[in-house]
Amino acid sequence: KMMLRNRSSGYGVVSRVLHWLMAFAIPAMFALGLWMSSLDYYSPYYKSAPDLHKSIGLMLLALLVLRFIWRQFNVKPDNSHLSSFEQLASIVVHLGLYGLLLALFVSGYLISTADGRPIEIFGMISVPATLQLPHQEDIAGEVHELLANVVIGLSVVHAMVALKHHYINRDRTLGRMWFGS
Repeated sequence: KMMLRNRSSGYGVVSRVLHWLMAFAIPAMFALGLWMSSLDYYSPYYKSAPDLHKSIGLMLLALLVLRFIWRQFNVKPDNSHLSSFEQLASIVVHLGLYGLLLALFVSGYLISTADGRPIEIFGMISVPATLQLPHQEDIAGEVHELLANVVIGLSVVHAMVALKHHYINRDRTLGRMWFGS
């Protein structure tokens, strides 16, 4: 039976789908960001790549908010098999990723709206510019790049720890996020 909500034995389908959507989208967005920053004015993708990056970024912001809200109203699966250090590290890394991702998305928004123009999400929804400050695009750009690198680094550590639990500890940590229990 497919469970939407988390249980003490594992993650429900909603938590798992939100996790894996972001787990695949964030490295893809990082790669897209690196690629698009190398484009010159004459590239056919000079305008479309940033538009895609902005649209997906704002969708990921919405998913992050949804994921955080969903997390607040769901049981956290039992992690008593982890040491107290691992339990604390898990909390710090997860909350750290939420905070870093939020700051990453806000900095991207600030880059994109520094000129006062709204962001068009796939040409369907317009997100207005709300703030214009001196040097906003430059400062937000530096912050965005730094945060993107930190998020990718922390994501790699997160993935490596999950694989360690799966292959070395042989526990259900990764299985619960993949299969639910």
